[in-house]
Amino acid sequence: MADKSRSVTKKKEKKEKESAEVMKEAKEVKNEAKKEKEEGSSEAAVSNGENGEVQVEPIELPPFEIIAGDRIDPFIYKFQFKNVEYSSGRNKTFLCYLVDRGDIPDGLLRGYLEDEHNGPHAEEAFFTQCLPNYDPAITYTVTWYVSSSPCSACAAKIAEVLKARKNIKLAVFAARLFEWEESEIQDGLKILHAAGCKLRVMKPLDFSYTWETFVENEEQPLNLWEDCKENYEYYQEKLADILQ
Repeated sequence: MADKSRSVTKKKEKKEKESAEVMKEAKEVKNEAKKEKEEGSSEAAVSNGENGEVQVEPIELPPFEIIAGDRIDPFIYKFQFKNVEYSSGRNKTFLCYLVDRGDIPDGLLRGYLEDEHNGPHAEEAFFTQCLPNYDPAITYTVTWYVSSSPCSACAAKIAEVLKARKNIKLAVFAARLFEWEESEIQDGLKILHAAGCKLRVMKPLDFSYTWETFVENEEQPLNLWEDCKENYEYYQEKLADILQ
């Protein structure tokens, strides 16, 4: 009983440590971005003609939608794709994709999708936004590099698509496993795997590749964090256990 109590305490302390680390990283990202936004923020201030006070114009919040783009901000990438064990504060999914449509003109597609607020998930949106003109006569070879593995609902929907569209071959490489200890998440990954999807955790080389391919890196190399390889091995072992 004492061993179990110590184990729970240790896990709680580790989670609190990771949460503190996430908050620190988020603060660093915010400070970097603040420098670039100072000029824009000053322009939002307007003078009140009656009393001379400075008022700030209200900021309009973005709609609940999926953000699509070509390359990710480097600070956001480093925060969202870091393969930490506890991912507090990382409540979005970034999905970098490559689509090979065979020998047709302009057959290679590349880009990324990002969840925004509580709208549709990036995995589900991929099939409507990136393959709107799906052709059953074409073979699609699709590769995803995602900041975290799909939730159970997304896994089920992806599996349905793969079963209905046999000409789509999908490989999903995840930086982290989303709530992998939950039974419904494990069931979702098994369903996805059974539908023919290749599942793997991102290796250190995958992070370097996505940095070069999907990030506004200004030709600067990615300096991998110290425990990148160790965390990859941890998650890959958990995934192998789930899919066995």
